[in-house]
Amino acid sequence: MQEDYINIILADDDEDDRMFFTDAFEDLKMTTKVQTFNDGVYLMDYLNSSEATLPNVLFLDLNMPRKSGLECLQEIKQDPKFKDIAIAIYSTSASEEDIENTFVQGANIYIKKPSSFKKLKKVLSEVVTINWQYHTNNMNKDNFLLRL
Repeated sequence: MQEDYINIILADDDEDDRMFFTDAFEDLKMTTKVQTFNDGVYLMDYLNSSEATLPNVLFLDLNMPRKSGLECLQEIKQDPKFKDIAIAIYSTSASEEDIENTFVQGANIYIKKPSSFKKLKKVLSEVVTINWQYHTNNMNKDNFLLRL
């Protein structure tokens, strides 16, 4: 069944980041449904539950307590039922090691958390409107890191 909205999930332990994220989508006036989780354990419990509505795009913070974004990414990529989820790494880190690790593990895009609300809205708008099938087919390290 095709939904008439874009289903988005953010897993991030920072309460302010979760609030800015949801506020940005409200401001964008896009037809989205946004759910947030404050750590990777809650995220994976939800995704593996029978009530889960799988997201079109999943934003993962790398540095979370209990289960990191990288651990979640690895679990998601090992499970065929999650194969259609586009995964955006959403982190304060811009380290080459983090970017390389998440690229190799199969994330679709890497976003360094923007410093302003205006930039956040621009980034989220770009990510949600990407044609993921095309983007993933032409995947390379140059188009993996989203730069603004």
